[in-house]
Amino acid sequence: MTIHVDIVSAEAEIYSGEAEMVFAPALMGEVGIAPGHTPMLTRLKPGEVRLKLSDGSEEAFYVSGGMLEVQPRMVTVLSDTAVRAHDIDEAAALEAKQRAEQMLSDRSAEIDYAKALAEYAEAAAQLQAIQRLRQRSGRG
Repeated sequence: MTIHVDIVSAEAEIYSGEAEMVFAPALMGEVGIAPGHTPMLTRLKPGEVRLKLSDGSEEAFYVSGGMLEVQPRMVTVLSDTAVRAHDIDEAAALEAKQRAEQMLSDRSAEIDYAKALAEYAEAAAQLQAIQRLRQRSGRG
């Protein structure tokens, strides 16, 4: 038994297909959604959306946050940024994380701490998605 999943960013549809299980980073913690799940609408935090496919494989996607809508036969992920985990640029994510860390540690600078924290969280979540992908594929 499967559930239809659509993962959509502001720019494009990233994924549309069937999955046996969906795991997503809801604000209240990671949620697991199976076919027939109770309808739900919740906000997502930056992190990894994982799909368990019928053939036993997994697909992983990084989302910058957004909304998760669950219907009994359909799951929709809406995010400003959504990319397949294997498409994340690790060097750019590391650079963004270091830049955010530097901004947060420089107390004398006039910075927007909320923005710096958000950039740090996003970069850290991207790096975590890369690490999980490597662990699953045995390349870590």
